[in-house]
Parts: sequence; C-alpha cells; structure tokens
Amino acid sequence: MSFAFPLALLLLPLPLLVWRLLAVRAPEAAALRVPADVLGAVAPARGRDDRVGLALMVASWAALVLALAGPRVPAVKNVVTASGREIVLALDLSGSMVNEDFVLDGKPLSRLDAVKRVASRFVAARRGDRIGLVIFGDQAYVAQPPTFDVESVAYAINAAQIGVSGRSTAISDGLGLATRRLMQSDAESKVVVLLSDGLDTSSKVQAIDAARLAASHGVRIHTIALGPDDLESQPESRDAVDAAALDAMARAGHGTSFRVRSMEDLKAMAASLDALEPNPMNRPPLSYWRPLWIWPAGIALAAALLLALRRQA
Repeated sequence: MSFAFPLALLLLPLPLLVWRLLAVRAPEAAALRVPADVLGAVAPARGRDDRVGLALMVASWAALVLALAGPRVPAVKNVVTASGREIVLALDLSGSMVNEDFVLDGKPLSRLDAVKRVASRFVAARRGDRIGLVIFGDQAYVAQPPTFDVESVAYAINAAQIGVSGRSTAISDGLGLATRRLMQSDAESKVVVLLSDGLDTSSKVQAIDAARLAASHGVRIHTIALGPDDLESQPESRDAVDAAALDAMARAGHGTSFRVRSMEDLKAMAASLDALEPNPMNRPPLSYWRPLWIWPAGIALAAALLLALRRQA
C-alpha cells in the first residue's frame, strides 16, 4: 500500500501542537474577590475524566488525516474497448447439417453441434466487437442483430435448430442479408463469416455476384466450407459442399476461405480467423491505483458521530 499525498500525514500532531500553543495558564491572583463565607457554601466542581471522548477525538482526527493522505493499492484490469469492427456470422441451417460426420472424444457429432461448440466459443471471446447472427436455409433471417452483448449471440447460436428457415440452402440470400445489415453500420471494419456445408440450391442471385456487391460496400467476406466431401472430389455425393464456389466468394470479398473436414480443422479455423480479425481482448492490461480513502473517512465520520452523541447525553 502507498499514499497519494504522503505529506498529509504531517498533520497528525497538529491538534497537540495547537493545544500546547493555546493552553491558558492559571492566573496567579484571583480576578474576582468573593467573601469567604460564600466560598465555603460552594462545593468545588470535579472535572470528569472522559477518556472515551478523548479516544474518539484522537481516532476521528487520525482517520481523517489518513483519508487525506490517499491510501491506495496497485491493481491490474483487462481493458476491453470498442474495436470499431462489426462481424456478422451467416450460418447455414439446411437439412444436411444433421449429418453426424464429425468426431469429438471418440463420439460422432453432427455438423451443427460441431459448429455450435466452436462458433459459440469464438463469439464469446470477441468482447469489443459488435457481433450479429444471420441464419439461412430456404430463406434467411436475422437471429441476432449486431451487438456488443456477445453472450446473447453465443446463446442464439446454441439455440439454433434445423428447419426454422427451411431445409434447402440459399447461400446468396444469407450473404445478402448479412451484407445489408453491415451496409447500415458506420463501423470502420465490416466482416461477414459465412459457413455452409452444401450447394446453393434456392437463391435467385448468383453467390459470386452477392460477394462482389458486398466488397463494393467495404464488407470483407470469410467463407467456411464444412463437410468431408466436396463437389471436386465427390461430384455424386448428395451432401457435398461447393468448396470452389465458397472460395471464389471469399476471393471476391477480399477475405479468406477455409476448408473444414474434421473437428480439428474447425478448431484450427477458429484460431486462424482470430489471427485474421485480431481480438480486441488481446491487449496489455491496464495498471492503476485502487483508492482506499473511503474506509478511514468512514471511520472518522463514525467516531465524530459517537462523540457528538456522548456530549448530548
């Protein structure tokens, strides 16, 4: 512990010095002559030995001086400031997301559950960013408007269910809605993270055109192709993801494309995305002084109140 104004402690002996300097000496001769018979009828007054009152005065003064000295202790706090970045996650909730082709701790896991585990953690760590969530299937809708309340976005991700937006895949609609939300923002950096595990089957606009439109409005696009099969290697697979189209969208949107085939790939993707869009939490902590003057000030006030109550009694 240290003091902000240590010289204030020099005031501690001030009452004693004042008492010594202003002490009145008893007069050598009486100022008023009174007949002896009158004095004999008067009993001498006895001074009350008020040690408790004296102790309260000393405690009140000492605590007050201690508060003036500004006691404090060092403390460290993580500073989370607004990053000026706005991120909208566009999450595919088509029917193929129920496929259990991911493995975690030796147990099969659906694509949706795997995404929920990683995406919710990714979002919860983005304090300082404004995060939003768009969900798409046959149609796209905003599940969570961009907000600094990242816990609510993580909750919305965990609560997402397949079927609420249809079972087809309208990638362009999801990207277009996410872009529209970001176009209304005055953020310095605007980012869409698009995750899909299929082929665009129900959009009316080409996905690459939607990506170019986003880029023309300063929106950067990162895409995630999710699933073990893609059209290049397994063109006959029902659940193959169009990785080439997602990669083209990322390039058109001046972003990065990720290919995710396993739980390990998904975790590595989240780490890479953190590097591409640095987390505002990864900043040095702030060192500051935590003031403690309120405690001795409270003691001084309590002692003064007790002293006043004793004198009124």
